[in-house]
Amino acid sequence: MNESISWLAMQQLLDSALPIGSFSHSFGLETLVQEGRMTTTSQLFSYTYAMMLQSWTTSDAMVIKAVYRDAPELDWNRLWEVERIVHTQRMASETRSGVEKIGRRLLQLAVAIHPDLNWQPLTEAHKSGRCLVTHPLVHGYVCLQLGVSEQRAAQGYLYTCIVTCINSALRLMSMGQTEGQALIAKLIPLTEEAAALAAQLEPEEAYSNMPMAELAMIRHENLYSRLFMS
Repeated sequence: MNESISWLAMQQLLDSALPIGSFSHSFGLETLVQEGRMTTTSQLFSYTYAMMLQSWTTSDAMVIKAVYRDAPELDWNRLWEVERIVHTQRMASETRSGVEKIGRRLLQLAVAIHPDLNWQPLTEAHKSGRCLVTHPLVHGYVCLQLGVSEQRAAQGYLYTCIVTCINSALRLMSMGQTEGQALIAKLIPLTEEAAALAAQLEPEEAYSNMPMAELAMIRHENLYSRLFMS
């Protein structure tokens, strides 16, 4: 693909209406709202910003970085190992399941809408159990196949995480669509800071440092009533 077409193809990938099931997951946000820990848009901004710098960038983005490092060299085992390092750091079983479900749906969609691209490494490795096709892995591989740069791929993933988080909050908190869009616009420029942080790390150095969020993800399955799957 030429640059203009790959850019447009990526916009389709980042569309919040993409049918991969992200809207079904709050990844612990629902717990924080029900427990009264998340009540204002200011708190929501701080939470999303912290998640971006201390979890999505330092863990998920490392999988994307490994895709761009290892896939061109056909070093698949090294890539699958990074994916497992990151994925096993997720403490909540609901979260692990959710990230896998979204990844599988994204891969199925990518194969259907871009049949001429090479999906065999992922489909065969998943079938044999060598990789989990988690969301960041599939996102990174799709971007690589579309000819998107590594930095844009990482920032694009962070954007999808931001939008998923804010859209979940719109259904959980007392806030309007315009207020939600304003928060997204405020957070978008901060993806550059996150990308700079990711550039300093090697994929094997992946880590997450959001214990309160992880505990909220664990407690979610025991909520009395739930709107989201995780």
